[in-house]
Amino acid sequence: MSAQDPRDSRAVVVGGGLAGVTAALRLADAGLRVTLLEGRPRLGGLAFSFRRGDLSVDNGQHVYLRCCTAYRWFLDRIEGTHLAPLQDRLDVPVLDVGRKAGPRAGRLRRTGLPVPLHLAGGLAAYPHLSLAEKAGVARAALALGRLDPADPALDAIDFATWLHRHGQSRRTVEALWDLVGVATLNATAPNASMALAAKVFKTGLLSEPGAADIGWAAVPLGDLHDTLARKALESAGVRIHLRARVGSLTKSEDGRWSVATEDERFAADTVVLAVPQGETHRLLPEGALDDPGRLLELTDAPILNVHVVYDRTVLRRPFLAALGSPVQWVFDRTHASGLQGGGQYLALSQSAAQDEIDLPVAELRTRYLPELERLLPAARGAGIRDFFVTRERTATFAPAPGVGRLRPGTHTRAPGLHLAGAWTATGWPATMEGAVRSGSTAADAALQALGRPHEHPLQEAA
Repeated sequence: MSAQDPRDSRAVVVGGGLAGVTAALRLADAGLRVTLLEGRPRLGGLAFSFRRGDLSVDNGQHVYLRCCTAYRWFLDRIEGTHLAPLQDRLDVPVLDVGRKAGPRAGRLRRTGLPVPLHLAGGLAAYPHLSLAEKAGVARAALALGRLDPADPALDAIDFATWLHRHGQSRRTVEALWDLVGVATLNATAPNASMALAAKVFKTGLLSEPGAADIGWAAVPLGDLHDTLARKALESAGVRIHLRARVGSLTKSEDGRWSVATEDERFAADTVVLAVPQGETHRLLPEGALDDPGRLLELTDAPILNVHVVYDRTVLRRPFLAALGSPVQWVFDRTHASGLQGGGQYLALSQSAAQDEIDLPVAELRTRYLPELERLLPAARGAGIRDFFVTRERTATFAPAPGVGRLRPGTHTRAPGLHLAGAWTATGWPATMEGAVRSGSTAADAALQALGRPHEHPLQEAA
């Protein structure tokens, strides 16, 4: 069989995160014989679950939006859509506890009106901005809607600079732009590429009325990204090898790829490399990229997750966002975790956590428990059944200005070798959506090179 024989092609996907699982599914659906190699004992990459006593704990709270058509396709493909429902309409409770007059509750909502009127009523009723600030937000949103996120000039400036040029006050940035931006970009406005910020806000808020409706898993992430994903892969005929860390990637004498783990060697006509950028740099054959050193310039940004189990219910809504507090977003994970014996399990998602990621648990406990009592009066006097943290030091790539030039596309100079991962040039920040899109794009490129073009499923999901 020649290296490009389309009749009996073999593919190896290195990496079992969302990008790798997507690529493997797409290639198998197109009729290729696919092997998936993952160094961990599970699938799911950085969106996974683990056991802590009787609890099933997600390493961090992950959400998606209605505009995330690629991730929605993924959920549908693994038959998990019903386990990660979307809001009927965007509705975000926002509690400001930094006011001298006392805490004040508000909401960010949308209506069913056309864009941009769908947000007008919610903005008008939003109590955390003045009338002048709300008018300024409307003007900035209209200006943002005229931008092209793919414009390289936008990647050269930071989001805060653009907001300042468009009359946004410090309060407006805190109470609106960073409220959304930090959670989606994993960076505050001064540290975020304007191109990526424009992508997030233009797609999520200004593309269609329901684009920003929020969805999240009602079950542990492992039930989706590992259990259901593995079932879908096996049903598609994909051979899965866990605890199989790839040590080398070379071309054999017959022109095919040779992918070696400690225990086995796999031959392939096409390879999708769907691992983090540092691991990709280690495995890339010489000459595969013009400047592979740029991969090492793609630095990481951490996310800290604080987990608290109370002996009673202290939050009577699925989630909330906070202002005037170190707390960013709080989610109720009681049902999804399988908590027994009453009480409530809350998970705090703390993005852009460079200053806190290495703090001791005792210091984080001292910092966050009083803050939760400020936000949630019912927490005052409640017993703490458990307190722990999870730290993702490499949660995302840092979306700093200039990051666009560092992100490679899926193609390489090595025929038959393609790259995938949320850090590649998807146009999106490091999200589940970006990961799935990268895996699908890599599969498309591999199929095209093998002479087996296949209908792009994301066109159907859009």
